[in-house]
Amino acid sequence: MADNARAKRLADLIREVVAQKLQRGIKDPRLGSHVTITDTRVTGDLREATVFYTVYGDDEERNAAAAGLESAKGVLRSEVGRAAGVKFTPTLTFVMDALPDTARNIEDLLDKARQSDEKVREASAGAKYAGDADPYRKPDEDDETDDTTE
Repeated sequence: MADNARAKRLADLIREVVAQKLQRGIKDPRLGSHVTITDTRVTGDLREATVFYTVYGDDEERNAAAAGLESAKGVLRSEVGRAAGVKFTPTLTFVMDALPDTARNIEDLLDKARQSDEKVREASAGAKYAGDADPYRKPDEDDETDDTTE
């Protein structure tokens, strides 16, 4: 079992090697310049690596990029093995990163909240407090009410 620091260093190395190889070494047109490697995670035993990526484009380009990454998996793993110099080169699994979609959803929810806050602010612009300005009794008022009970 490897320590977490070693797994982190290997994950960083895999991310850099895969990104460079996609940019310069793979001639697959499905993997053009619109594929970005966002994160890499390696298991504790250094046997499996998950590579997260995003694709700029529509669903058709995302599906094409996924197929291109799947077909280039062997070449990318060989390049990682050459660069890492470890006894066993981790198997690569490519996963579409959900972070951009999640960020878009959060931005939409924040926009709705801002619009709702603006409506409340507009509705309360001319509003006044209910009741008197100072609804609390003062000590000298209490003394006057005690005199009538005697």
